[in-house]
Amino acid sequence: MQIKNFIDILTGLGAMITILLIVYKDMIMGFVAGIQLSANKMLFVGDWIASPKDGADGTVIDIGLTTVKVQNWDRTITTIPTYKLTSESFTNWRGMELSGGRRIKRHVNVDIESIHFLSEQEIETFKKIRLISDYIEEKVKIIREVNANETEHFNQRRLTNIGTFRKYVENYLRESGFVNLDMMFVVRQLQPTEKGIPIEVYMFSKVKEFAIYEQIQADIFDHILAIVPTFNLRLFQEPSGHNFSKYGEVREEK
Repeated sequence: MQIKNFIDILTGLGAMITILLIVYKDMIMGFVAGIQLSANKMLFVGDWIASPKDGADGTVIDIGLTTVKVQNWDRTITTIPTYKLTSESFTNWRGMELSGGRRIKRHVNVDIESIHFLSEQEIETFKKIRLISDYIEEKVKIIREVNANETEHFNQRRLTNIGTFRKYVENYLRESGFVNLDMMFVVRQLQPTEKGIPIEVYMFSKVKEFAIYEQIQADIFDHILAIVPTFNLRLFQEPSGHNFSKYGEVREEK
């Protein structure tokens, strides 16, 4: 009889615990998640986080037992269950804010058909560009020494317009004052694609404030896009209605 009563008590306790776990599931999971976030220093009030799945991109304004509140840049408030920040991925920009710069990683696509070796006339023209004049002089000297015993042009080393353009962009950025030169900085050529050859700028801006950072990034690429034709290169872009209308006009003239 006593054993039966004991079993009944255990059954009742089990049922009660199950009900409590269901009712307070979010609170319990949130409590455990809060300990994890705090112990691992994953999140603090004031951090800028981005969680696209939850529609959050802004500053953490409150870390509660069951929820985390994020004020987005459009001033709306997104509430995220605390446990989701330990079970799913999110981006915390605190590392960027504490570092010496904010990354700029963007490229332009160069039309492959516009790439060629530099002619003597182009070399003389590019020597007049202050940012690359020393580079051109040095390269021409080295190439002449290397090619001294080569008579066939296809065996000779030669300068290209795309390589010269990359060096110009690198020197322009070095002199601009925008770049934190103590961090990673490179102007590189990526794998060619059906949209041309990407020339990528990978750098860190000294300024991290969002609005000024975006303005700096725009100024840099305004200049890069505008200077491309100087090196007899073309940027790649998909044909637009304007292109097709011009093509139609040419055909009509013929």
